[in-house]
Parts: sequence; C-alpha cells; structure tokens
Amino acid sequence: MKYRRFGRTNLEVSEIAFGGGRSGGILIDADDETRRKAVRSALDHGINWFDTAPQYGQGKSEEALGWLLEEVSETPFVSTKIMITEADHGDLAGAVERSLDQSLARLRRNSVNVLQLHNRIGTKDTDRWITADQVLGPRGVAEGMERMREQGLISFMGLTALGDSHESRRVIESGRFDSAQVYYNMLNPSAARATMPTAWRGFDSTGIMTACKTQDMAIMAIRIFAASYLASPVRTGRESILTNNTEPKSEEHMAEALFEQIGDSHGNRAQTALRFALSNPDVSTAIIGLAEPQHLEDAIKGANRGVLPPSALDSLETLYNTGFGAG
Repeated sequence: MKYRRFGRTNLEVSEIAFGGGRSGGILIDADDETRRKAVRSALDHGINWFDTAPQYGQGKSEEALGWLLEEVSETPFVSTKIMITEADHGDLAGAVERSLDQSLARLRRNSVNVLQLHNRIGTKDTDRWITADQVLGPRGVAEGMERMREQGLISFMGLTALGDSHESRRVIESGRFDSAQVYYNMLNPSAARATMPTAWRGFDSTGIMTACKTQDMAIMAIRIFAASYLASPVRTGRESILTNNTEPKSEEHMAEALFEQIGDSHGNRAQTALRFALSNPDVSTAIIGLAEPQHLEDAIKGANRGVLPPSALDSLETLYNTGFGAG
C-alpha cells in the first residue's frame, strides 16, 4: 500500500480508503463474518482510513464499523459526517453536536479524525442543500464543528463538494476546513480542471481541486466508480446518482464508450477506474465502496499496477473532446 499526504493535517493516509456507503453496501447488507473478513483484509493490506456516515443504512454502517474496529488491535483513521436538515436551521451549531454525539455512540469511539459536512452547498437551503452563509456565518455549521474540535471530539473538519461549484469554493476558500470530498472519475474529471471541452456534458465541478490546493486541503476522491457504472456493466439496483446534470442512461453509454476506446489492458473496469483516480497526485485518498471482500482484493491489485499510462489518458482526452461520441 502506498501512502499520501493528507493536506495540511500531517497525516499519512493509505491511497485507498474503505467506504462504508450504500453503493458498495458491505457494512450495511453483508453478514457479520463477511464484514469482519473485509475489514481484516483492508487492514492487512495497509488501508488505514475508514469512511462512514449516519445516513449510510440509517446508522447501520456506523454501528457495524464500531464493533468491527473494537475487535482489531490497529487504530485506523475514521471519518463520519453530519447532515443538516430543515428542522436544524434554527440551531445549526447545536445540530452538529447532536449528530456527532449519536455517531460517536454508534461508532463506540470518543472521537473521530474527520467530521465532514454531508450536505451539498448551494444558493438555497432545501432538502439536502445548505447555503455557504449557513456554513460560515455566526452560529453556523463551521462554528459548531470548531466547537467539537476544541472539545477534542474531532481532529479535523471536512466538507462535501457535490453542490454548486461557486458556493462550494466559497466555503473552501474560507480556510476553515481541512479536507474535501471531491467528485472525480473517468467520466467526470472536471474537478481537476479549470474548464472542460465544449462537447463534454456533466456535473460541472471545475476549479474545486485548485481551490483545495490553494488552502492545502486534503482531497478525498469520491464516486470514482461513478455509482458503479465504471466498475461493472451489471446493474445491482444500488446505483444512486448524486450530482446534477447526470443521468443513468448517459452514464451507462459513456462508460461503454470509454472501455471500448481504452480497452482492457489496464485491468478490469474497477481497477482501471481506480488507477485513473490515483493517477492524479493531488488526490490524497480514493474512497472505494465494496459489495464483497473480493472487490477489495481486485482494487489492491489495480493500485499495485500504478497510475495509468499516458496513452490511456490521451484516449480519455479524445472522448472528452468528442463528448463520448455525442451519444
């Protein structure tokens, strides 16, 4: 396992992180022995970061990770999240504390390494969205997280950059956050760029990584398998699209066009997608979801092959410039 610098935190983290979300679902849906095997394998391979959230399985992911990590001698890094609802708008800082208290109880921990804002950041506060002012303003989310840090309940503060890019950059540029979850994959590399080709269509995340780098924030690459469309041609029903301007039919079309273009010499689909994410040196860690322990073994083999060769990256540029054949 290779390790990378986690922004300005001075942490050295495995370039692969174990994701506890619904897309993979292993912490939520698998039997205890399968979950135990997956966590043990991850640790044995040198993975030192586990990511979860209260929303994953309505607390099941955190609960499972809590007892699973109690069984091992290692002390890996753990990140979880907070999701602000409309009912919390009268007491944003208090909502942070209440959510974290519940997460720590489920995780059976006294603290977590990173607490991340799970909401998308935009211009309006509806459903899963929250405004930059609600994050940064007096008695806002950031202030609540800072209180938790002062109490030693968290070490670092993170956010999720899945909302409006301009508003997300406002929060990033405040300098108050240590890490960001950034949407980044072979179908959508926009976060690492200032612009995308005219023919390309998708969720526009341009400028996000540059903003993070300016603040020396860690970058946690998420959705590197694009809700599994890049990992497998087989649909499981767990696919969930989280970004604007992203449709299942177009994701499936683009994934097929992509692998037809670059071939299968770089590993299987999931390995190729992981190698792409790790080809970006600005990525601190790539979070992967697992449905079964073998998926972890495949990912490790892919990572061990190193970054994608220039020829493969050039082929991807052709696809971006042609809009994946404009299909």
